[in-house]
Amino acid sequence: SRSLALQPAFFKAERDAAGPVNLRAQEELAEAQERIATLAKEKEDVAQGVAKLRRAITTLNNEGRARLLRAFEQVDAHFAQLFATLFEGGQANLKLTESDDPLDAGLEIFAEPPGKRLTHLSLLSGGEQALTATALIFAVFLANPSPLCVLDEVDAPLDDANVDRFCRLLEEMKRLTSTRFLVITHNPVTMSRMDRLYGVTMPEQGVSQLVSVDLVRAQAMAAEAQGGPGAGAIA
Repeated sequence: SRSLALQPAFFKAERDAAGPVNLRAQEELAEAQERIATLAKEKEDVAQGVAKLRRAITTLNNEGRARLLRAFEQVDAHFAQLFATLFEGGQANLKLTESDDPLDAGLEIFAEPPGKRLTHLSLLSGGEQALTATALIFAVFLANPSPLCVLDEVDAPLDDANVDRFCRLLEEMKRLTSTRFLVITHNPVTMSRMDRLYGVTMPEQGVSQLVSVDLVRAQAMAAEAQGGPGAGAIA
């Protein structure tokens, strides 16, 4: 029949439309399957690595929160005690704000000097802010002592009465810790309460010279010269 006569031509046209025969098709299929298997294994390895990393991050975050809260409680307790010592009364505390997660939270300082209401640190006078900040710095040192502490012009905004409080607190910190305190100051009251003074002088133009005075030894020598007992000093 005519339909049977057209079938060879139809199949030939269909074959031509399929394009040239790829003699490496079977090999390429095997290579593609191998590549797919390799990628699948790498994907599984990456997924396992991501899961392990997330578990490690969770563990570190939990440990970090616990350590931060312990340190915060210690610093807060020392801060309240030192603030009351500096101001001879009053109260102060630290608060974590803005987030329930300690790792994302901010820190607010609240202070209540004697005779004043509990308020934010920014509402205190310059001298009160300086003393409050000093109490906080020393609270951190009590929680985690350091071999050296440099205090640069901390007493600049303080009057003589508050400078005396600052020096007495410095003496207490010296007794409680093994930290050496280096105080940069121009205040004669503070300088008179130190163990040793270091200064820079310029005997000649453009030539600087470091001068050191051991006040404890100088006071002892002066007392011996006068025939009386030596006076002590703090650092």
